[in-house]
Amino acid sequence: MKVVALAGGVGGAKLAHGLSLVLSPQDLTVVVNTGDDFQHLGLHISPDLDTVMYTLAGLAHPETGWGLAGESWNFLEALERLGGDTWFRLGDRDLATHIERSHRLWGGATLTQVTGALCAALEVGPRILPMTDDVVQTRVQTSEGELDFQEYFVRRQCRPRVTGFRFAGMESATATGQVLEALASAELVVLCPSNPFVSLDPILSLPGIREQLTPKPVIGVSPIIGGRAIKGPAAKMLAELGLEVSSLAVAQHYRLLLRGFVMDTVDEALSPEIRGMGLRVLVTNTVMKTTADRARLAGEVLKFGISG
Repeated sequence: MKVVALAGGVGGAKLAHGLSLVLSPQDLTVVVNTGDDFQHLGLHISPDLDTVMYTLAGLAHPETGWGLAGESWNFLEALERLGGDTWFRLGDRDLATHIERSHRLWGGATLTQVTGALCAALEVGPRILPMTDDVVQTRVQTSEGELDFQEYFVRRQCRPRVTGFRFAGMESATATGQVLEALASAELVVLCPSNPFVSLDPILSLPGIREQLTPKPVIGVSPIIGGRAIKGPAAKMLAELGLEVSSLAVAQHYRLLLRGFVMDTVDEALSPEIRGMGLRVLVTNTVMKTTADRARLAGEVLKFGISG
């Protein structure tokens, strides 16, 4: 069965990894958000692509979920001594990824080509695709003005109150041919438990993506459990936008795309209202603390997806 997962961030990477454990590599494509890509210290940084790539390669830091396990920080310490900009933490091993990506991009390769080469070097089996080869930048509109995503997320640690979002460059961006082809041949599409606003909306906002999804069985997995996000600012964003911090709000956000929705057992009381939206619902344990949890949830999502 050909499956496409749309992902960004740690939660999305975990479920994408689970899917990679229960599917053959040739049957899984992961389309990743690039709205949080940015230039830093002259380098092209792709945080979501790297989180997914490192996770599927078995190299991600086991506690943070981002960055590399066994990282060292000699470069950053030396940069700080020189008075350099250190608010975005680049580990020594991680830095090699950014340098090699930037070098290849400067040489004329596309982000899709570079990502494929890096994944091959790290022996990642499934195909990982950036959502676009064009520049799209997520801007967070806040009570303190509009901020670049990394300025909001890392430098300001999500403190400013969110009022909305804008995807700069979206009007001239296109999904890559590889992404559109993968969606065209997909038998199931999974919206991973990623932040709806800043991880998946950039992908879904690209011209042609929603049209490709309309005839497909699309299953969403909630990133909100018991009124909280396991990781990241999704719950804070929902609250500040005046929305209910719940799986129900997430289902409502995606409702025009979905055929089914997966939510945690602690939120089972919300399932009748979600079913009332015309969606099938799977209630299960969606917390992924271990590799076994990831594989179990992925298997349940696949079984649920094909059963409808």
